[in-house]
Amino acid sequence: MISSDDKQKNLELLQKTAGMTANQRLVVMLYALHPTDRSGAVLETAANLAKLVGMAPPVFSRTRKQVIEAGWLEETERIGHIKYYRLDPKRMGENVVVPLRRAT
Repeated sequence: MISSDDKQKNLELLQKTAGMTANQRLVVMLYALHPTDRSGAVLETAANLAKLVGMAPPVFSRTRKQVIEAGWLEETERIGHIKYYRLDPKRMGENVVVPLRRAT
């Protein structure tokens, strides 16, 4: 079950992506909602992700490239020739900088 906090984050994400094409928004939402590893990476191949949302693999790959160029996704790791991506935390409004504190 989706919590009301998660619903609010999803609505905010839809608002932030309002200027994108429908396919681009679908890719962003897929990466936002799909299970991830600890780093936030979606460990799924492009072919499987494309199948999940009913897109032809070449269309998915082209759309994902556009989303990467727009700064919404970032590469997290590479295993062989397969690249894995996650949503850029800065786009999600997350504070990715850990504040420094004085050593005691």
